[in-house]
Amino acid sequence: MVSEKSQPSLWEGFKAFLMRGNVIDLAVAVVIGAAFTNIVNSVVKGVINPLVGAIGTKDLDGYSSCLKGPCKFENGEVVSGVPIMWGTVLSAVLSFVITAAVVYFLMVLPMAKYLAKKAARDAAKEGVQETLEVSELEVLKEIRDALVAQRGSGHTES
Repeated sequence: MVSEKSQPSLWEGFKAFLMRGNVIDLAVAVVIGAAFTNIVNSVVKGVINPLVGAIGTKDLDGYSSCLKGPCKFENGEVVSGVPIMWGTVLSAVLSFVITAAVVYFLMVLPMAKYLAKKAARDAAKEGVQETLEVSELEVLKEIRDALVAQRGSGHTES
């Protein structure tokens, strides 16, 4: 028979799952990512769209092609035709690229450099410790050889 104490309860298993570091890190990343998305969307709508608007329409969402028949819109709704709203897709792609670039250059790249420096420091410390260990071993060998040489030169043990 299997005792109830050998298997963790459902609540204990759930609690252990939540308390893992990677789950908490993931939750923090999702919250930060959601907040960051608002910033990126504001940059796209407030800076990128007006720059594009200097060339064409004021909003990327206004760029579209009509697949079937003449496209007519009333109050932002399609009345006739089949429009392809490629401007909306372009806006989403720009938002993604800007988000990815900021995350890479402000978070991933600095963290990679920091971890590389830390690994180099750790390797250097380990190399120094190995050097100290080797030098201590060499000193002990020299002492041993000196003692053996003294015994062999006619000294007797007491």
